[in-house]
Parts: sequence; structure tokens; C-alpha cells
Amino acid sequence: MQQVIGQMRQSIGRVWWGRSEVVDLLLAALLAGGHVLAEDVPGVGKTTLLKAVARCLGLGFRRIQCTPDLLPADVTGTTYFDQRMGDWRFRPGPILSELVLADEINRATPRAQSALLEAMEERQVTVDGQTHLCPRPFLLLATQNPVELEGTFPLPEAQLDRFLLRLRLGYPTAADEAAMVAHHAAGVPLAELEALLSPTALLELQGQVAAVRVAPPVLGYMVALARATREHEAVRLGASPRASLGLHRACQALALLRGRRYVLPDDVKFLSEPVLAHRLVLNGQARLRGHTAEAILAAVLALLPVPAEPLAAGS
Repeated sequence: MQQVIGQMRQSIGRVWWGRSEVVDLLLAALLAGGHVLAEDVPGVGKTTLLKAVARCLGLGFRRIQCTPDLLPADVTGTTYFDQRMGDWRFRPGPILSELVLADEINRATPRAQSALLEAMEERQVTVDGQTHLCPRPFLLLATQNPVELEGTFPLPEAQLDRFLLRLRLGYPTAADEAAMVAHHAAGVPLAELEALLSPTALLELQGQVAAVRVAPPVLGYMVALARATREHEAVRLGASPRASLGLHRACQALALLRGRRYVLPDDVKFLSEPVLAHRLVLNGQARLRGHTAEAILAAVLALLPVPAEPLAAGS
């Protein structure tokens, strides 16, 4: 597995230059079977990164370009009458693919955004009273630009809570940006990336995630972190129990990604912001004072006692 993960990192690095921890977070989310929201300013390579992952995984890939005129049927599919066959048939929408990219998701109206909810949570869609199962594996990767507010519709808390991780890519370093410009001048090699995993192999890896050990002290550390966000005076809506489950699963996936069969407190710290920050809703007074969810999480982590007992694989 470590060899395949290393090859994926190498392949992604051929088309996307940025922080290596971003790639690790994205791969951990994929192993955990969770959906990912990539949020950052335009032009930092959000779509390129997600396309590169799709190529490496070798999964069926569909893209939804979210716009204000997007309809729910454009996402889920529609029933139509086939005159040649004389019967009603279902035309699947792009959401019924193994890997779906919802580009600029906040440009879709709330009605169109809601068409994603059933698939994200229950891995199925219902059209005209008929239920259609999403393929396995099923992963939704979405992007949004937080600086463009005209013609956008902020995602409701219920939908944000269904994203396992929120990624912020940031700008590349000067050296990475220079290498990127020089490399792209010779042509973009995205189409040259080869599939390194099959759908069956990915499902097998996802099955191994559940076997990663989480010692009781580390589990207590996760729960204490989630509960502390609900009790913080600056937070109106803290991390949900779904967030605790997501943090647990993401930590298992990250540990497996790093070649371990057990979770460390450092895994919890590393994933606390990507998994929890987008789920917190601050009260009005905190927002007026310029507080952020990231700063509150950092303060909470600084106060929580860290488990210190041995956490070896067999402990």
C-alpha cells in the first residue's frame, strides 16, 4: 500500500505544486470514504488537484459545473418516455458516478444544492419515487471560491456537515511556482497520468481503515475536543456527533496512510481543523470581534490534556 500511495503522491506532484499535507489530507479523505470541500481563492489549482486524483484512482468521473440555472434533474437524472421502446426510462445524472466533481458548488441555487444531500449521506438518489443507488465507491469532491460573493449561495450548515474535510490549498512557494510555470510551458501532463488503483482495490483499502486501532484515551481525546467546541462561549453551533464520527474515521485513514495500524494524538491535532472548522458556527459577537473557527479550535486544543500513555499497535 505504501508503494501505491507514494506513486499517487508522485503522479499528483507532476500536475499540482503545493503543500504535501494537502495531498495527504485529500488521500486520507478518500480512504475514509468521505466527501471533500476545497475552498480557496481562484487560480490555486483546486480543480486541477481533484482531476489529478480522479486520474490516479481510475474511477468513473463526472463533472457538474454549478451555475444559478442548474436544476435538480441536471444532477440526479430524469425519467423520460422512450418512443422507440414505448416505455418510461431513467437517464442517470452525473451524481450517479463513482467520482463526482461539483465545481463552484456555491454558485448553484439551494434547490440544486439540495439534490446532492441524499447522495452524500445515503449513497442514493430518488427520482419520481424510484430509488437509484450510487456506485461504490462514491466520492463527491466540491470546490468553492469564498471571495466571490455575487451570484453565490452559501452552503447551509446541514450540507457543510456532510463534508468530511474542508481543504484550503494556499499559494505555492516561490520555488514551486517557478517550477510550475516552467513545467506547464512544455504542456500540461494531466491526460498522461495513469490509473494506479482499481475501484476494487480502493474498496479494499477503505475496508482496512476500520481495522486501525483507536486506543480508549485517544478516543476520549476526540470526543472531548468535539464537546469542547459546543461549550465554547464564542460558538453558537459546535461540532455535531457526525463530526466526531468523521474525525474518528479520518484519523484511522491518516494513520493507515502513514503506515501505522494505530492512531496517535498527533493525528487528531493534524485533522482537527480540516474536519471540524467548517462545521462551527460562531455567534454574532465573536464574528464582530474577528474570531475565527480555526483560532477557537487552536485555543481548545491548547487547553485539552493530551493522552500520554503508550499507544503502540498492540497496546
